[in-house]
Amino acid sequence: MALRRVVAVSNEIKPVTRPTGQNTPIENKAEKPALSNAKKPSSLGRFMKPEHKRMSRMLGYCLTLGTADAWSGFSFVAAVRLSETERAALAFSALNSLELDHAEMTAAASIGSAGAPLPIFLGGMDEARFWASYASRSELKAYALASFEAMSAKDQAAFFRHISEMEVAA
Repeated sequence: MALRRVVAVSNEIKPVTRPTGQNTPIENKAEKPALSNAKKPSSLGRFMKPEHKRMSRMLGYCLTLGTADAWSGFSFVAAVRLSETERAALAFSALNSLELDHAEMTAAASIGSAGAPLPIFLGGMDEARFWASYASRSELKAYALASFEAMSAKDQAAFFRHISEMEVAA
């Protein structure tokens, strides 16, 4: 008799219990709407441009990998998927998040800087002007001041007269 009861209870097919409290048979699973706890798309995500979504994913990959190759790829993909204004805003924001010295070193590494001036071989002004055309603002200021301080008093006076006669752009 006890054996019959177990068989009778186990032969009953009960519907699947859901977290929402609704009991639905397995066959009707596809016909029911999604559960309330299912992941819903972000409201902002619906308005994002596809290329912005791709760039977000690419940034995640680069942060996860953290290799020079990954960041080089990010630079390439950003050039293709983002406008120049968007890339400039991204660079500006990233540089502003750094300490001033670190931001300057990062920008110099990216853009390139002149480094130390080369020795003069044939008349110095042409080579000095060439070097100055590639120098960063901080390099120009540092070498100008150091050069001025290294001059004799007579040369400093002559330099001061020279720059006083020139029109200085404001």
